[in-house]
Amino acid sequence: MNDYQVLVVDDEKEIRDAIEIYLKNEGITVIKAKDGIEAIDKLNEHEIHLIILDVMMPRLDGISTTFKIREQKNIPIIILSAKSEDTDKILGLQVGADDYVTKPFNPLELIARVKSQLRRYVKLGTYDGMEQVIDIRGLTLEPSAKRVTVNGEEVKLTPIEYKICELLMTHAGRVFSIHDIYERVWNEPCYHAENTVAVHIRKIREKIEIDPKNPRYLKVVWGIGYKIEK
Repeated sequence: MNDYQVLVVDDEKEIRDAIEIYLKNEGITVIKAKDGIEAIDKLNEHEIHLIILDVMMPRLDGISTTFKIREQKNIPIIILSAKSEDTDKILGLQVGADDYVTKPFNPLELIARVKSQLRRYVKLGTYDGMEQVIDIRGLTLEPSAKRVTVNGEEVKLTPIEYKICELLMTHAGRVFSIHDIYERVWNEPCYHAENTVAVHIRKIREKIEIDPKNPRYLKVVWGIGYKIEK
């Protein structure tokens, strides 16, 4: 794993330094930041392949940092949270984190989770120029071919339907409001677009779900928006 660079973000120097020791023993290069603002700066300065991110930090906390990172990048994020912060863990996963480790953590568990996420990123991601093929329990998106398949069978989507799937699948687990979906997919301000987005969501469900009324993939989060379930 000598080619990987991991960004470790924690406001406690002792934790940053300890994680650095564990990762360096695995041949992983470590970049460190003490809060979310510094993390985003480091992310723009270095090629980062995974982020370990504490939840409770000054200036910009881990949840807000995850949200900002997910606006631009799809690299793996593992959040660190105390045992008492279950709501933070859930919220972190909802806004786009890939995994979490509870403090105080077992170094062997942390290393195992880092390696697992890096393998997944290399296999399905864009590292070393490879195509970012995304597979979620049989629902697969191939960006270069602009194609979506379900268990190997191609699904015929319109360009708008494909863009919605691409948005939700590249941020699997994250909830997008109707407003967000419309502005990101149509690239124009959202004015009374509820019906427009809902119709496209319904059509996508009819194409990718065995039972559209009880969807396995494309879920509604009532009062908030839609997501592709991880």
